[in-house]
Amino acid sequence: MADGPDEPDIMTDNAISAGADPAFHADVLAGFQSRPRAIPARWFYDLRGSELFERITDLPEYYPTRVERSILGDKASEIGTAVGTSRAVVEFGSGSSAKTPLLLEAIDPAAYVPIDISGEFLRESAEALSADFPGLPVYPVEADFTHPVPLPVAIAEMPKLGFFPGSTIGNFIPPSAVDFLRAMKETLGTGAMLLIGMDRVKSADMLVPAYDDAAGVTGAFNLNLLERINRELAGDIPIDAFRHRAIWNDMLARIEMHIEAVRDVRFSVAGQDFAMERGETVHTENSHKYGPRDARILLRAGGWTVTHEWTDAANQFALILAEAQPERTAP
Repeated sequence: MADGPDEPDIMTDNAISAGADPAFHADVLAGFQSRPRAIPARWFYDLRGSELFERITDLPEYYPTRVERSILGDKASEIGTAVGTSRAVVEFGSGSSAKTPLLLEAIDPAAYVPIDISGEFLRESAEALSADFPGLPVYPVEADFTHPVPLPVAIAEMPKLGFFPGSTIGNFIPPSAVDFLRAMKETLGTGAMLLIGMDRVKSADMLVPAYDDAAGVTGAFNLNLLERINRELAGDIPIDAFRHRAIWNDMLARIEMHIEAVRDVRFSVAGQDFAMERGETVHTENSHKYGPRDARILLRAGGWTVTHEWTDAANQFALILAEAQPERTAP
């Protein structure tokens, strides 16, 4: 097979599976054609990817979930007082909603709206949470939450609390993070509140194992992207020709995840041919880490003003409460 062309060919109708997302199709082809190669991390989360990520959160090396849960538990009373009651909780990228019960118990909400791109996983999680909170209205929304999302009419008049745990904001490069925070503000409205998790900068000795665990679960999660491409985009990528890599980029204060070719390899995706040499990578994810001032500046740039902040005793992770402010054109 020859190297992939600079411009995409016209696809035939049967080149990809009937259920494939056109945006996934476009991002994957663009990602393999670009230099350096990169595919957005949001495409990790098909059903299998979502299940693998939930396994990652329970790994001994993966401290963020464990530490964030401890903050939610230890500071529940303070969080409840700061947020108040009777808000509609809108969770962006809800996944399994594993941390959500701690928040819901603390604030006595009026409704819960989980938003996630993985529809099947979203519905399963929403049903499980509804069983645990039988009196709480739950309105799952399947959507790409990185853009403004129309919320259910039933919560239109309720005050809202956005919930974005897990330091998922770190997956975005800073300009994209600001755009996303602005999209959150547009979704929730001026005057809404946002409770967001942000991971702190710390030593590479702690960070790298959190993204390259001994059991290989994170590696399977990363390589599952190739399996999804094969399944949904008529790919023939040999999975054994690639390995997972996690790298600490100190200059940019982020963990980078890559899929690296372990040998020269040729493959096709959706009717287009590609080749990669040994050692070449596809950049699949970033996880930026933020100091306290960095986090406040980022939120401020996105239209949010910090009102409260809670951390663990070792200051490894922060939960930050912010309020959506009206647009300002002057200091």
